[in-house]
Amino acid sequence: MSALNYKDLDKAKTVKSKKIDFYKFTLIFPISLWMILLVAIPLTYVVVISFMQRGAEGGINFVFSFENYKRMIKPLYFKVFFDSLGIAAITTFLTFLFGYPFAYFLSKTPKKLRIFALMMIIIPFWTNSLIRTYAWMALLSTEGLINHIFLNLGLIKEPLKLLYTYGAVLIGMVYTLFPFMVLPLYNSIEKVDKSLVEAAKDLGANSLKTFTTVTLPLTMPGIIAGCILVFIPSLGLFFIPDLMGGSNIMLIGNLIRNQFLVSRDWPFGAALSIVLIIVALILIGICRKLTGKKVDVEVF
Repeated sequence: MSALNYKDLDKAKTVKSKKIDFYKFTLIFPISLWMILLVAIPLTYVVVISFMQRGAEGGINFVFSFENYKRMIKPLYFKVFFDSLGIAAITTFLTFLFGYPFAYFLSKTPKKLRIFALMMIIIPFWTNSLIRTYAWMALLSTEGLINHIFLNLGLIKEPLKLLYTYGAVLIGMVYTLFPFMVLPLYNSIEKVDKSLVEAAKDLGANSLKTFTTVTLPLTMPGIIAGCILVFIPSLGLFFIPDLMGGSNIMLIGNLIRNQFLVSRDWPFGAALSIVLIIVALILIGICRKLTGKKVDVEVF
């Protein structure tokens, strides 16, 4: 090949490379602009006002101060944080406890039935979450269906107080976040190489041994992803504790909401939000360390 042909080839490669870079830019630019305008700038604003002071009439007094972060050391706020972490941990555990068997047997069902079962999980969430929460409130109230059935069966003599308790909050949380656990688990279980399971059985392992030594370790990325998808939102959800816990339950999401909308103490609410984000990032970092690799949060 002549020197001229080499030059033409290099020129063609350069033009092609520039075209690819242009296409990448046109694809990335809208997403980058969206992230900058709706994530980076608002988050930066929240960080900035978290170091400001509350104005006399509820506005923001732009005077630098660490007072909002020092204020969190009070026992009252520590209790709110620990209660929130406890509720989030129990919610994650319960969704995993019920979600893993469901996802496991779902992956073993025929394809047509599997699609139907998945749709049964997803379809209720086409309805507004507030409406579904009010439905649970109607079921758990003293005059609701559950108490009515128990009274008619003679199991109780007076209505049980099911609503406005920690139990009611847990029911609402588990119900709301259940799909966020099931879908990553189902995706992970379905991808397990069946030949490995068959090899373990051929080598003499029983069903329990095969599950604990082959299936469970291979589905660990799905477990971690599901736990993250459940734990992080359960820290910030405020409408479920508000409606199903009443004034008896105060979690970090409710506290942040009250600072912004009731007390109009935006700097303190922003500081609480930043601490919550930091806690979430620390937990994700711990999960990455435990798995030894990047956690891919996949649904399908």
